[in-house]
Amino acid sequence: MGCLLGTLGDGGNRRMSSGGQHHLRNSEEQSINDGGDAIRGRKVVTGDIPAPELWKSRLDPRLQTQQGWPSWLLAVAGDAIQGWAPRRANTFEKLAKIGQGTYSNVYKARDLLTGKVVALKKVRFDDLEPDSVKFMAREILILRRLDHPNVIKLEGLVTSRMSCSLYLVFEYMEHDLSGLAAGQGVKFTEPQVKCYMKQLLCGIEHCHSRGVLHRDIKGSNLLIDSEGILKIADFGLATFCDPMEKQPMTSRVVTLWYRAPELLLGATLYGAGIDLWSAGCILAELLAGKPIMPGRTEVEQLHRIFKLCGSPSEEYWKKYRLPNATLFKPQQPYRHCITETFKDFPHSSLPLIEHLLAIDPDHRVTATAALNSEFFTTEPYACEPSSLPKYPPSKELDVKLRDEEARRQRGVSGKTNATDGARRIRFREQGRAIPAPVANAEMQANLDRWRVVTHAKAKSKSEKFPPPHQDGAVGYPASHKGPVSFGAPDVSFGSATINSKSSVSVKS
Repeated sequence: MGCLLGTLGDGGNRRMSSGGQHHLRNSEEQSINDGGDAIRGRKVVTGDIPAPELWKSRLDPRLQTQQGWPSWLLAVAGDAIQGWAPRRANTFEKLAKIGQGTYSNVYKARDLLTGKVVALKKVRFDDLEPDSVKFMAREILILRRLDHPNVIKLEGLVTSRMSCSLYLVFEYMEHDLSGLAAGQGVKFTEPQVKCYMKQLLCGIEHCHSRGVLHRDIKGSNLLIDSEGILKIADFGLATFCDPMEKQPMTSRVVTLWYRAPELLLGATLYGAGIDLWSAGCILAELLAGKPIMPGRTEVEQLHRIFKLCGSPSEEYWKKYRLPNATLFKPQQPYRHCITETFKDFPHSSLPLIEHLLAIDPDHRVTATAALNSEFFTTEPYACEPSSLPKYPPSKELDVKLRDEEARRQRGVSGKTNATDGARRIRFREQGRAIPAPVANAEMQANLDRWRVVTHAKAKSKSEKFPPPHQDGAVGYPASHKGPVSFGAPDVSFGSATINSKSSVSVKS
């Protein structure tokens, strides 16, 4: 389950010296963390990250260069900012907060020098913590490597001479896909779904061709401008992947509802397939009008996956030998039922969904193959982005604020109604807005709980999924202390949200 991406270029694990030659920095007995990726006890290549003993001097914010860049930023991302001059915070005016995550806040702002409206992403990091700065620097390196109409473009960086705060400057996008889809009365037609998916897959194809895994494809990270152009954004969890040199990476990436089964099973050697699984979830979600596998825990998420896509074969378990296999392997097989579940979807979409949601990542299609699939080459064709309906600005944060306001209004009408409404709102918010690190944080607690449960049963060390005909309860709360029951209610996906008629088509 190795990486199947393009060759790693400059800016990944290689740096250019002042003389123009490539060189590698080696560090003895150092732990390299890729959001939790630890490789200990041997010599490792740190690439663009300085050795620990150099951090104290390099991270002193009082040390400035002639170009105006803080020395700590030059130390970790010198190549990425080469040719750029830092912008100052007082040259921008914040207009509104438009997004937030575990490690950043995003603001709508006006560039006072040009008058242009932009998005400012304030990155949270500790300049005295090497790993914290490393992750921030990696996002900059990745964004500078990518250049595609369907990938968000980094336009500049805002720093302060005596501060370690950092803002990333992006073009302003009016919508994200989650916020747009959640709008009242919004139902995407088949040509519109094809338009959005074509742009998403083109962006993923570019990332993979440049050796980049996004590792958090979801609706709120897919931004859309007023002309209907979709751009992949938020590369905070992205990483470089070199197919010539396989290295362990963390499995604690991707928001839960869009996380591939191999990640849930603890895989540390993976590749492009994890982004394509997420794309398959997005495609089915756009056609269904709602998330297709909204699990609340890793265990429930795997169960939903197995119920829809079938449980892995014996060859799969032997082939990959995943860390969590003994915990999560079902005792009885689940059959594959994607075609039956989505029987009302457009016929041409089903083969593509099946190939994107293949349990074995080696069987998933590439982004290039997906773009050449029957779904995009048969009528009705994808509409032009410019022909998409014009909507008021809407982002996932707007949806959450509207839900909170609705909850307050329900509180006035009665306690019972408020409780029911809040419960529905919390469930919807959990899937659309879980920052990946928050969703990932429950993994260890769940594994620990399962080790207690499984070790208490001397006859078996494998997780006990119920037979398909005995599915009942939905997941279990974090405070649950008794035996765990699995299952999720069967969900039917109708075709009411799909309208295949369109008078607009795009040339192949």
